[in-house]
Amino acid sequence: MLSLKTILTGTALSVSMAGLALADGHGGPYAPYAGTTLVINVPAHPHYNAMMKVLPAFTEETGIEVEVDQLQYLKMRERQTLELTKDEGDYDMIAYVVFSKADYVFADQLENLARFFMNPKLADPNYDAEDLIDGYVANIGIAGGKKGYLPGKTGSLFGIPFGSETSVLAYRKDIFEKHGIATPETYDQLLDAACKIPEVEPGMGGMASRAASGHQASHAFLLHLAPLGGRVFDDNWEPIINNDAGVAAANALKTIVDCGPEGSQTFGPAEAAAAFGQGQAAMFMDSIAFAAGFEDPSKSKVAGNVGYALHPEGVRRGSQTGGFGIAIPKNAQNKEAAFLLMQWLTSKKGDLMVAMAGGNPSRFSTYENAELNEKYPYSATFGEALKYADPDWRPIIPTWGKINADIGTTMSQVLTEGLDPQEALNGVAERARAIMDEAGYYTWQ
Repeated sequence: MLSLKTILTGTALSVSMAGLALADGHGGPYAPYAGTTLVINVPAHPHYNAMMKVLPAFTEETGIEVEVDQLQYLKMRERQTLELTKDEGDYDMIAYVVFSKADYVFADQLENLARFFMNPKLADPNYDAEDLIDGYVANIGIAGGKKGYLPGKTGSLFGIPFGSETSVLAYRKDIFEKHGIATPETYDQLLDAACKIPEVEPGMGGMASRAASGHQASHAFLLHLAPLGGRVFDDNWEPIINNDAGVAAANALKTIVDCGPEGSQTFGPAEAAAAFGQGQAAMFMDSIAFAAGFEDPSKSKVAGNVGYALHPEGVRRGSQTGGFGIAIPKNAQNKEAAFLLMQWLTSKKGDLMVAMAGGNPSRFSTYENAELNEKYPYSATFGEALKYADPDWRPIIPTWGKINADIGTTMSQVLTEGLDPQEALNGVAERARAIMDEAGYYTWQ
């Protein structure tokens, strides 16, 4: 039975079950926690809407109730910033956007998950962690290894991917076939197609892209930087964002925006997706999370006419990794029960259930599932794209917020004011180095 009530300032969904004795009757690992009520904080996002649909099954199986505080993700971050600093928090499990990983781990606000996976009373021996998507685990879950935010001998697991995403190319099959345009496999082909479309289809942009000043323009630039061979820093934390690869990425983004639909310079991801879904652009390259909306005829004018392809190759293949993971706060009150929920949601069974309800899989086996591919035919392409998911396409370090904001503001000037890309990136590199120096990244040099 589902009932709605309000927790804190968000909308909460309370999943309850009549007769909690059912779980006690099952015995096993869940019995000691039957009757526990977990409070979790998640974003307003299609993946977590799918999670809502399967939570009743968790409660029925375990006797553990779940109350969900669901907030827009920026408000979610604000709420977590407050809650995680308390001696005793209100949340037993949180979802967090990937770039919060560094902040939360650096502030010692998340549980290291090792002690839960070491506990035979809690850890499911059939969990099969090796089946979790490598790029997602590296990007969303691990801290303390290489560079401080990637896997390595000193790394630890603080979260599990849940609602993680990678980038793929969506394109209008009918438009490409009509004009004999090949599906772009390389960046040269992508940029050629982006500017050819407006010539052969007047009024239609080539590719809809994020470009709004701030985080969106930075995200869009970084989306091209990695496959074109670039990085923000070298292995010694010296900024290299302004090398030839960086300039190529800036020029690629400018070409895409210049040849895109009207208003592109102000687009966030939702606006870019809407432009594609309403037939105003022939391509869209961003998160896999938007695919379900493109195929929904009640929302999309292009349903049935969309093809999906791998993120095109530049110097290398390198699709972005992002989205959300789930973790247990250090100040949570019901940590063991929260781990059982986390493990259940990300198990093979739970991952498939959420995916079938419209969520983003976190496991390779889910993408290989025949039933999922029958329901969502694009899943096979997404599974292939994940082989090239790049967990290092942007640095997840405590100073990233300032640097990211600077990249976004500066790239907006390139897109809207004609600032020279080389000059722009030189300035970003200089300011980034000062930020890193102040934070102590050159102390040991």
